[in-house]
Amino acid sequence: MKIQRVIASIVGSALALLASGAQAAEIKVLASTAVKTTLEELAPQFEKATGNKDDITFAPAAASKVKIDEGAAFDVAVLTAPVTESLGGSGKLDTPPTTIAHSGIGVAIHKGAPKPDISTTEAFKRTLLNAKSIGFTAAGATGAYLKTLFEKLGIADELKPKLKLLPGAAGEAAAKGDVEIGMTQISEILPYGGAELVGPLPPDIQSYTHFSAAVSVASKEADAAKAFIKFLAAPSALAVIKAKGMEPG
Repeated sequence: MKIQRVIASIVGSALALLASGAQAAEIKVLASTAVKTTLEELAPQFEKATGNKDDITFAPAAASKVKIDEGAAFDVAVLTAPVTESLGGSGKLDTPPTTIAHSGIGVAIHKGAPKPDISTTEAFKRTLLNAKSIGFTAAGATGAYLKTLFEKLGIADELKPKLKLLPGAAGEAAAKGDVEIGMTQISEILPYGGAELVGPLPPDIQSYTHFSAAVSVASKEADAAKAFIKFLAAPSALAVIKAKGMEPG
């Protein structure tokens, strides 16, 4: 009788393990490059906590939207808030999306180079006018805002000869010395050891980009996708979000 109970216990445990394995899911995530370092740390934590797997593709939010509009298969989108709202409005994402974090624009230089003054808007203007080269990524919300900002500050024409519209990360370009000044989301500057964050834009001209997450209406792993979003928005994720140059919510 005792042996039978032991066998039954072993069989029960094995069935439980099999059931757990059967419930494990793999979710495909399309995410903005601005949240790359954040998700690279949080995603493995999610996998360890749940047993689920995630496959993340990073790209500018606008590029991810094009892929989704063209019919790309995915389970979760972690993109700029206007993009997730637009995709939700067109019936491609569950609504409402969950706000994950927001990030401001920062100024980067090559590590060890003299730090320019960007403490005020006037100082920022002088720094740009004195710089030999200024780089930012053409695609995405930051690039669009900076073009508008240069017009607003009345320096767009003077900056044209020195502007470099980058195909890759502005933080990386500053780290390599390809540009004297790089401007992008702060979260996209900190990962590059050869780049130094001078600081955020002055408060009166700062622009914050908000990032939110939502589940694809066509997801076959909706429960796991919702659990992933819940994990990103949980209080336990706050320390990672801040450490990566972003602010929660």
